[in-house]
Amino acid sequence: MLAIFFKSLLIAFSGAVMPGSVFTYTVDRSLRHGVKAGVLVSLGHALLELILVILIFVGAGRYLAAESAGIAIGLIGGVVLVYLGSQMLKDVYLNKITLETGEMHDHKQGGMFMAGMVLSATNPYFLIWWSAVGLALIMSAYHSLGVWGIVIFYLGHILGDITWYTFVAAMVSKSRHLLNIAIYKTIIVVLALCLVGFGASFFAGSIKHII
Repeated sequence: MLAIFFKSLLIAFSGAVMPGSVFTYTVDRSLRHGVKAGVLVSLGHALLELILVILIFVGAGRYLAAESAGIAIGLIGGVVLVYLGSQMLKDVYLNKITLETGEMHDHKQGGMFMAGMVLSATNPYFLIWWSAVGLALIMSAYHSLGVWGIVIFYLGHILGDITWYTFVAAMVSKSRHLLNIAIYKTIIVVLALCLVGFGASFFAGSIKHII
């Protein structure tokens, strides 16, 4: 039981620490909204993973791994990431960026939760990983402890994600007071360009498979 849990936890950490769109978005929202951004984004990510674990276990993994699914996800994901990045650039251009946090941002909490799901779902590599590596881990846990093995695997996995993104958000949030508005805007622009870059990469990769 403990072996399944810690194996899942370590694998989750190894994936979470790699830079990507969810990480980039978490840093951006943590600068604006504080540590709660890491919690909300990771919970959205965790809900999507719960859905995927269930789908893969009941046999949908082969469909998620299909080339057509990867192409569609890459195209959609590319557009979503470019849009999010362009909105961040627009906020900087229109001077909507501020170092102040408060109740005026509370209405965006649901948006951060949904973003955790959407950014994960629109990453073709995320679904490919779950359809290949994730499937093997799920079945291994199932063969060891049945359904409880899958539950333990899932809990270990999401704990790794939530712990990492909350830690990142806490570190970013604590450093906010060291920034002035010019540095803050520069960081937002760099993060926005990273999202646009990820999006362009996903989109271009899918286009290559079509032509």
